[in-house]
Amino acid sequence: MPSRLVPLFPLQVVVFPRTDLALHIYEDRYKAMVGEAVRNGSEFGVVLAHEDGIVNVGCTVVVERVVHTYPDGRLDILTRGRRRFEIVSLNEEKSYLQGEVSFFDDDDPAPTPPDVREAALANFRDLRPLVSLAGRSEPDLADPQLSFQVARCLPDLDLLNMLLAQRSETDRLKRLNRYLAQYIPLQRTVAHVREVAPTNGCGGHPPGL
Repeated sequence: MPSRLVPLFPLQVVVFPRTDLALHIYEDRYKAMVGEAVRNGSEFGVVLAHEDGIVNVGCTVVVERVVHTYPDGRLDILTRGRRRFEIVSLNEEKSYLQGEVSFFDDDDPAPTPPDVREAALANFRDLRPLVSLAGRSEPDLADPQLSFQVARCLPDLDLLNMLLAQRSETDRLKRLNRYLAQYIPLQRTVAHVREVAPTNGCGGHPPGL
C-alpha cells in the first residue's frame, strides 16, 4: 500500500481502531494540528512515546467532538481510532512531527476459533469489575477484533503496543488470554488487600497494635 504523510502525536498512550480517546490539547503546535484535523475532517496519528523516541507503529484517530474550548485556545476533544500504520520515515517541515506511513490490517481474515474468543470474553467479564473506564465508552464485545476492545482496559503500554502491531486476531487473543490469566488474580489480590487493610488515617496500624 502506498505511503501517506500524516501528522503524528507522540503520547504515553496506545489507541486501537474503533476505540475512543479523550485528549486535552494545550501546546500551540498541537492546537494547530488538531485545528486542521477538525476543519478538514482528517486523521492524525497517535504513537507511543518512550524516553528515547517514538515507536514505529501507531493508529490514526479522527476528532469526533470538540468537548470544550478554553479562552487561551486549549481544547478538550474526543477522538476515535481508525487505522493502524507503520512509520516509513519522519518529516519535520512543520512545527509538529509528521510521518510517511504505510497502513496495515490483519493478514489473516479467518475467524478466530470460538474457544479462544469465548475465553477472552470470560476474561473480560472477570476483568471488568477490576478496572475503571472513567470518561470512556464500554468496549464493543461484538467487534470482530475483540482483542482491541478488551486490551484498551489494560495499563501495560508495551503490551498494548505489541498487540497493536500484531497482524492476527487469533494470536492477539491468545497472548491477551495468557496475560490476563496472571493479571486478573493479581488485581483481585490488590483489591482485596485494599478492602481489608486496617487504616487509622496515618497509614499505620490501628491504636494498640
